[in-house]
Amino acid sequence: MTDVFNKGQRSEVMRKVKSTGNASTELKLIQLFKALDIKGWRRKYKLFGNPDFTFPKLKVAVFADGCFWHGHDCRNTRPSQNKEYWTKKRERNITRDNIVNQHLSTHNWVVIRLWECEIKNGTAVRKLTPLTEIKRYTQNDAYGFQ
Repeated sequence: MTDVFNKGQRSEVMRKVKSTGNASTELKLIQLFKALDIKGWRRKYKLFGNPDFTFPKLKVAVFADGCFWHGHDCRNTRPSQNKEYWTKKRERNITRDNIVNQHLSTHNWVVIRLWECEIKNGTAVRKLTPLTEIKRYTQNDAYGFQ
């Protein structure tokens, strides 16, 4: 598939993409938390790897990973132009994600990684089961679930 933008236009588009504040995906995840009555989450919590959502009392870190940036091949997300650059970029991100997972796990944190497409199509619910299970067993206790 050829790019609909020329090289200069594509460069301008990519320059505007930021690594934080993916509002649409994060807002959909907040809606999902509310629909599942999951409470106790924090955003911008200072923790290694900068998770999108953190449940500090439960020691659960939730990452909302963009499919393109983190290497999920749910659709045609591999660009044909500048292929070597983008392959290395994605590989670095995947390596960093693995380092973050390992670091948090060794510090007794549960890591939940959700793909952007799972959040959009609603299949992320199954990965959030640990949070809904904890909620069921900790109603009205110190974990902050109401």
